[in-house]
Amino acid sequence: MLFAAGLGTRMGALTADRPKPLIEVAGKPLIDHALALADAAGIARTVANLHYLPEQIRTHLTGRKIAFSDETDTVLETGGGLKQALPLLGSGPVFTLNTDAVWTGENGLGELRRAWDPTRMDGLLLLVPKAAATGHTGPGDFDMDIVGRLRRGRSHVYTGAQILRTDGLSTIPDRVFSLNRLWDRMLEEGRLYGCVHQGGWCDVGRPESIPLAETLLSEAEDV
Repeated sequence: MLFAAGLGTRMGALTADRPKPLIEVAGKPLIDHALALADAAGIARTVANLHYLPEQIRTHLTGRKIAFSDETDTVLETGGGLKQALPLLGSGPVFTLNTDAVWTGENGLGELRRAWDPTRMDGLLLLVPKAAATGHTGPGDFDMDIVGRLRRGRSHVYTGAQILRTDGLSTIPDRVFSLNRLWDRMLEEGRLYGCVHQGGWCDVGRPESIPLAETLLSEAEDV
């Protein structure tokens, strides 16, 4: 599931005439950076949710095997968006990936796949240490114990990539809600885990983050 429905208001004038997933970083739209991860990880089925200027994204992705979940009437947030898209995604755990970041190093979706253990986990989030969260201006999101079990904290930042069991979504009656609602249940049950990305990551949520992201990618190519 690619989350591509946000308004991108923090991008200011850059999103006046295009959706945030089509903002270019290093000559490539952000959504293409996300799709490159999915393609390299061998993801068989991909769904993107759409809201702001949706036809631009549809046109950009013409010819790709991607299904679209239409949220043009209302932005459903992450939880509501995933819940609406479930008929397109099918049953079982899913990957979700934000479309406003760039990555270097290991393929994050591959890292998640290798670490996923359904006997212990209902959710597995890919994290970076707070000090390594390029472009991220807020506090950290989680602390992690020695076996990877998460609790709310500040030492690590959520990168926007995860594997998630979706069963619990059906028990949330609201149409619009954040995945934090589902995470909180998993935290209470001790079944929300994290693993740390082995590479670089940049949150491209603001215009000033674009040169930071391009520097991160350039330095990785030079290694």
